[in-house]
Amino acid sequence: MSINLLHELMEMTDEEQAILQSKNQVIRDIYTSQSNFIIESEKFLPKEKMIMVRKHTRFIDFPKHKHNYIEINYVYHGSLTQKVGNETITLQQGELLFLNQHIEHEIAACAKEDIILNFIIQPQFFEFIFTYLSSNNIISEFLINSIYNNTQNGQFLYFAVAEVDEIQEVLKKIILELMYPSFLSDSTSKLYMGLLLLNLIKHSDKITHTKEDSAQPYLLVESLKYIEEHFQTASLYELAEKLHQPHYALSKYIKKSTQFTFKELLQEKRLAKAKEILESTDMAVTGVAEQVGYDNISYFYRIFKNKYGHTPKKYREHLSHQ
Repeated sequence: MSINLLHELMEMTDEEQAILQSKNQVIRDIYTSQSNFIIESEKFLPKEKMIMVRKHTRFIDFPKHKHNYIEINYVYHGSLTQKVGNETITLQQGELLFLNQHIEHEIAACAKEDIILNFIIQPQFFEFIFTYLSSNNIISEFLINSIYNNTQNGQFLYFAVAEVDEIQEVLKKIILELMYPSFLSDSTSKLYMGLLLLNLIKHSDKITHTKEDSAQPYLLVESLKYIEEHFQTASLYELAEKLHQPHYALSKYIKKSTQFTFKELLQEKRLAKAKEILESTDMAVTGVAEQVGYDNISYFYRIFKNKYGHTPKKYREHLSHQ
């Protein structure tokens, strides 16, 4: 990786300088507004962003905490020792640790040469990747539990991938896109993150520690893939037939696993796609509705406004005035 970037990351932040000068504890207000120490993505991530990278604060023990997002610790230089759940782990340079919202961890103070980059990622960021994931791997389950909170289990995935050049190259690209953003960085970082996940699945033998408490969610992964690929015409009955399941049993399973009905998941996907088309094209609103699977325009207007606070037309006008 770039020597210049390493030099930049070695520089002290204002928070680190204050810690060295006063020997104070971690300033909680920087990280959370809650009485429980749950680090909030809102403290670092603008509303319109789904992912960012932040250097971990050195020189001080970081107390036990959770996050309301998915965190990926990446050891850019040096090492990182932390207690995750009940297990002490030391990550070496080039290694990764995925943490979901329900796992507690506490981090030993990092020395000056220990440069840790924390990826802060909204769980919904990963919804697009289900089209490309197989349904019988550990990463699929981790992401489903993180996105839909279908269990309250604390989970982590530890990847000893320091020697896997293709993974290190993708990480370098993600870091540069996020730290030095350009016009297309949001889209590019999303694609690179998808590529990272696919490479991690390819090298799943490098997972050295994990905490897993539930069965592989084959039916849920396949259901999410079906919605992603067939949202224009998707129906619960067609999905149930594809999966050789009674439709009522599948409906109950989806609701139990995600806290959403099939109809709600489908509507969420259709509205997100409609928003994307409104933002990127001049297609007429009636055409947008049809493109995402709605032939009742007044119904489309109503649910879009309920979701985004504006009718499709007003939403587009609002965009043009920004």
